[in-house]
Amino acid sequence: MKSTIKILAILLLSIGCSDSEVTQRIQIRLTDAPGDYDAVYVDIAGIEYHLSTGNQSSGWMTMENVNAGVYNLLDFSNGIDTVLADTELSSGKISQIRFILGNNNSVVIDGVEYAMSTPSAQTSGLKLNLHADILEGITYKVLLDFDAARSVVQRGGNFSLKPTIRVVSEAQNGAITGTINPVEAAPAIYAILNEDTVTTYSDAEGYFLIGNLDAGTYSILFDADSLYNDQEVNGVEVIIGEITDMGVIEF
Repeated sequence: MKSTIKILAILLLSIGCSDSEVTQRIQIRLTDAPGDYDAVYVDIAGIEYHLSTGNQSSGWMTMENVNAGVYNLLDFSNGIDTVLADTELSSGKISQIRFILGNNNSVVIDGVEYAMSTPSAQTSGLKLNLHADILEGITYKVLLDFDAARSVVQRGGNFSLKPTIRVVSEAQNGAITGTINPVEAAPAIYAILNEDTVTTYSDAEGYFLIGNLDAGTYSILFDADSLYNDQEVNGVEVIIGEITDMGVIEF
């Protein structure tokens, strides 16, 4: 028996327009590839995340808006998926996430359902390392490749779920940053690519970051306070997975 079960997690980071406060949004989707099991039921009780700014014992936080329940992973094959979580997180770099599993895990083989124990995941959670710097203002797609052939373990007539998951993170877009001088210019900042425009403002120190931008060559328009001249910078390149630093914009 062999099945590869895939969990898609999309980490979305965005920046607030008024004060450049960065928030993080995570959307976790569950999907599957057809396999030889009749069904694989996984009881997802909750999801937690760990910020790199915390320590290993106290840095874990409970994720809100998790769609807890028992999922038949084989229901989500051939392009079908379901949302496990969609929530905003406090700012900071996520080093790990972990799934807390309940007791109702089972596998169905030839029409017979067998309960699966999950001793480690029930007590401390299934920990998954991202193995990547999550940069502010960049959207990340994290592919968690769940190998059921190695994760569903049979010993005699007993079954246990010991998940084996390969984590691959991939940046989906880029960002632009810079500093306004003097800060009193307080411009509205527009990143323009063809017909698309994204807007933000600098913070009290003049710092700005425009995140979640598609790759391309942008024109950046600075619509300043009436006491200052507007500025426009053309040819600003956005590269997937990178933050383009425009340096200091003088008014």
